[in-house]
Parts: sequence; structure tokens; C-alpha cells
Amino acid sequence: MKRIKIEEGNKKDILSVLLKRSTNDYGPYEKTVLDIIEDVKARGDEALFDLAKKFDGCILDHSNFIVTEEEIDEGVAAIPADLIDVMQDSFLNIKKYHEKQVRQSFFATEEDGIILGQRITPLEKAGVYVPGGKAVYPSTLLMNITPALVAGVKEISICTPAGKDGKVSPYVLAAARLTGIKKIYKTGGAQAIAAFAYGTQTIEKVDKIVGPGNIFVALAKKAVYGHVSIDSVAGPSEIMVFADETSNPHFVAADLLSQAEHDEMASAILVTTSSDIADAVEKEIEAFLPKLSRREILEKSLDQFGFILIAENKKDAFEVIDLIAPEHLEIVTKDPWNDMTGIHNAGAIFIGPYSSEPLGDYFAGPNHVLPTNGTARFFSPLSVDDFIKKSSVISYSKEALEKVHTKIERFAEAEQLTAHANSIAVRFE
Repeated sequence: MKRIKIEEGNKKDILSVLLKRSTNDYGPYEKTVLDIIEDVKARGDEALFDLAKKFDGCILDHSNFIVTEEEIDEGVAAIPADLIDVMQDSFLNIKKYHEKQVRQSFFATEEDGIILGQRITPLEKAGVYVPGGKAVYPSTLLMNITPALVAGVKEISICTPAGKDGKVSPYVLAAARLTGIKKIYKTGGAQAIAAFAYGTQTIEKVDKIVGPGNIFVALAKKAVYGHVSIDSVAGPSEIMVFADETSNPHFVAADLLSQAEHDEMASAILVTTSSDIADAVEKEIEAFLPKLSRREILEKSLDQFGFILIAENKKDAFEVIDLIAPEHLEIVTKDPWNDMTGIHNAGAIFIGPYSSEPLGDYFAGPNHVLPTNGTARFFSPLSVDDFIKKSSVISYSKEALEKVHTKIERFAEAEQLTAHANSIAVRFE
């Protein structure tokens, strides 16, 4: 891990120095993605079948494209019963947390018959993308589907790639069974995003697409945004741990490694006011590495995007944390609740030594779909709000409008919009 002393001169540039990956040139990928999208728009299901054969080595047609109830049963049967119980507990925790986010419509009555309000309604259709390939993430399926269920989305469907044998991961199928979602299509990559966005003969167009994926999936979501809504264009995973002289370096090292193992571009950053803790954490990381199964990925991740930032005081540490705006932030200091008040930008905040980041990934309940690459400065975690829409409601009586009609006409005329002014004036001629 690279060590940097935080000074006045390097504070402002620290995000661009640390997360250079956000400026990668994706030009070659973009053309491939746009070609795939156009192919799906033109040929629908047939394009999905051809692309599944090309990219996944999977032979699909209309007879095996949709996951059947029997396949879901087989998937559930293949998962140990104790793991099903754990997933069930996780699902209930996620659901319970997101139920607290539900908003209500409101209407306020004022004098003279004025009624102003806001009507909240769920989206009609949502599409959830679940990655396949090197790893499968049933936890991500639960995190993406649950807030949509709580919001009241009427139709939720899943796209996920099948293996060469034409089968979907049993872990994904077991998680889907817990949520009650039965529309599962065997397609992945940019083509799945295109199918959600534009529809095919089998897959219905949705209003919003959520779920993580590789660079092709991310660029496809970016390309269809505006035609449909998306959650975000997510980057690689990040963790930042803020530690002081009271922190446990053994715990800190383990937590940094928990995110670094995602892939070679994942970022693990320690911010500390103690050089002794920095030294101790480095030693603990070196001791952990030989014991961990993804050592090669961990070493590449730490070499490229692993940093130890030494701050002279908490004020400097807070400033740097806010500039980086990490996806996951652990605060393991002497007074973590008070320290949290000095920080404004983070996707998820974990307080204290027994709130390790994987608790949020799997079980606690808050959503683990979080803003990355510094976007926690203006984006929030996936929530029920992502699956609703708001309509303003305005109702004036004749008496109420009569009191203000000349003011509205004056405003419209100032903007030279005489038809606007006339639409009010005709009511009082």
C-alpha cells in the first residue's frame, strides 16, 4: 500500500491521485456496447440467443429462455438448508429496514379553496440485472429487489446469464424464490440491459433498470439512460477506514482486505492520525495475505489502489474523507459517533469496531448498492425512493385564482408568453 502524508498542498488533488481508474478510456468498449444495443433493438430475442452463444457458450431458444418453476425448485434444493435460513433472515432484515423509508402522499388545504399536494405512486415495471460469470451475488439480488417490492412496483423481472449448461446459478434462484419473483430470463451483459430498455418479443420494456455488472453492463446502462431510468453507473468497490491510536490494527487490516478482494480495481484506504497504527495495519495485512484464497487479486488491488493516508489531525482527516467520498466508511476511533458528525460524504457509514463492512453487505438491512468514485457527494444508496415517482397536485377555486390572476398575467407577460397570460385572463373577462 502506498503511504501519503496529508498536507495542505495535496488535499484538493487527492481524489484524482487515488482513484485514477475513474478517468479510464472506455472508447473501445462503448462501440461494442452500442452495437449490441442496436442488434437487440433490431432483432429482439434472436439477438439475445446469438449473443448468449457468443459470450456465454450457452445454447438458448424460446423453449429454455425463461427459467421455469421446476428449475427454481432444483436450484433451491441444491442449496444447504442452513444457508437458505441465513438468506431468509437477511431478506427480512433488508425488508424491515426499507419499510421505514416508505413515504406518504400529502395534501394541504389553504384558504379560499386552495389544495396543494404531492401524490406518490410506484413505478410500474422494474428490471433487476444479476451478474453471473466469475462470481454470483444472491445478496445483491435481495438488495435490488427488496426496495422495489416495498415501494409497490407491480412487475419486477430479472435478467441473469446462464452457464454453458443453460442453467442459472442455484444461489440466484434460491434468493429469487425468497422474494417471490418468478420472471427470470437467461440473458446477461449489455444485451440484457438493452432488452430491459427497449423490450423484445419475450422481455417487456421496464421503467427502471437496477443491478451491478461489468464494464459492458455499466456502459449499456449509461447508454440507455433517459429512455429508461437507471440506479447508477457503478465503479469498482471502495472501503475507507478512519482509525486513531485506539483502533485495533488486526480488525482494520481484515476490513480493508474485505473489499480489496472484489477485483484488481477495488480500493482500500486507511486514514489515520497515528503513524503507529499505520505501521501495525501494514504488518497485519502482510500476515493475512498468505491465508486468503484471493491473494493474487488482493495484492494487485492493494498495489494499485491501496493507500495509507497520514493526517496531522482530525480536521485534516475529515476534509480528505469528504473529498474522497468513499462508498464504505468505517469509523473505528475512540469517539466514532462524534467523529461521524464531522464527515458529510459517504455511501454507508459503519460505526465502531464490531460493525465490519461485510455486515452491511449481507445482513444488517441498509442497502449495499452504494455510490462509488466520489459520487457519494451527491448520490445516495439505493432505496424505496428509487422505485417511486412524485406528482405535484394543484387545485384552485375560482375565488382563489381571482385574487392572484393579475399577478400571474404580469409574470407571463414579462416573459413574453402572452398565451400563458391569456389562459389565466380569459377566466375573468
